[in-house]
Amino acid sequence: MATLSRRHRRPRRWLPHPVLSLFMLFLWFLLVNQISGGHLVLGAILAWFIPFVTQSFWPQEMTLSRPWVALKFLFLVVGDIIVANWSVARMILASPRKLKPAFMRLELDLKQDFSITLLASTISLTPGTVSADLTADGKALIIHTLHVDDPTEAIATIKRRYEAPLKEIFECSTP
Repeated sequence: MATLSRRHRRPRRWLPHPVLSLFMLFLWFLLVNQISGGHLVLGAILAWFIPFVTQSFWPQEMTLSRPWVALKFLFLVVGDIIVANWSVARMILASPRKLKPAFMRLELDLKQDFSITLLASTISLTPGTVSADLTADGKALIIHTLHVDDPTEAIATIKRRYEAPLKEIFECSTP
């Protein structure tokens, strides 16, 4: 940040990412598994303080263009994680020698670092796949999969199920 002049820096805001703060407060209640006044105060302080302190590390403003698409995406990812857990367990327990692991290259339509990070995290959260690398130019993800019959179809599925909604949620210019 020292290399940027004052006029290129974003002004420091008191509540830089309100949606993130609400999400962090919700996660806090899930972690402590108890709702009380003390946990509300501590969770609210953390949900404000962490984004406030780290706002200079965010390369661009995080905007949530389509909250309903984001909610639908969240349920889709949770469902995919549950299904993938069962699929991976079944494949490994049935016949691990029949697995066809592969590295695949996913050409990105996403442009923002935050969106790309969310896509890579989503892929890694889903059992059986992991985001192994981002190319030096930032235009492709290298993905390792535990088993794939058709890499082209697997890439198309990832683009349709994960990348397209993330592009709509975070990179769409019209709300």
